[in-house]
Amino acid sequence: MRLQDKVCIITGAGSGIGRTAAELFAKEGATVIACDVGEAVYDDPKIHFYKLDVTDRARIAEVVKEVVEKFGKIDVLVNNAGITRDALIQKMTEEDWDRVINVNLKGVFNMTQAVVPYMLEAGKGSIVSTSSVVGIYGNIGQTNYAATKAGIIGMTKTWAKEFARKGAKIRVNAVAPGFIRTPMTEKVPEKILTEMAEKAALKRLGEATEVANVYLFLASDESSYVTGQVIGVDGGLIM
Repeated sequence: MRLQDKVCIITGAGSGIGRTAAELFAKEGATVIACDVGEAVYDDPKIHFYKLDVTDRARIAEVVKEVVEKFGKIDVLVNNAGITRDALIQKMTEEDWDRVINVNLKGVFNMTQAVVPYMLEAGKGSIVSTSSVVGIYGNIGQTNYAATKAGIIGMTKTWAKEFARKGAKIRVNAVAPGFIRTPMTEKVPEKILTEMAEKAALKRLGEATEVANVYLFLASDESSYVTGQVIGVDGGLIM
């Protein structure tokens, strides 16, 4: 098993890519700490649910401490929690801007800042954060979302350098999904989804499992020489 005996925290694990990753990691032998702002139930006993808002620093500290006390370590952190509040810049409210920044960008900062001391103490670990193709090439109506996903790329590359300075084997990478079928896309009209699919070289939308498989690779020891990278899972949307 590719994650045997590893303790992995995944945020935004209640649905979509995060939930798929949680279930996949558990099948590969990991003890999974599945965190989400909403309630979630899992069949696999290796998945342990914690209700967590990534903007709540006090709750994050509480959960991280409890995980270390209960399981002894944290090997992997997957920063996957994210939201959208789309609008053209002229119509985007300050509240919409702040909320997306706080969850998507500051949430990644909050989680990483809480977890990395334990990884530094252990001298190893893997941090994987969810960026997006939108953070690379932008998208109409997503000023706030694009800013957060571009910011994640900047933080990823910075942390990859910071956390390896004293010989610690802590790898930090990001994944940039394209248009993926998730509960979030279920609300999008089929015509729009078809147009999205046509933009990709493979002429289809991606599946959550295809993104989760890349998370698995980056979380595992198979990617031991990979750090500071942004891996696109977009069907050839950006080449």
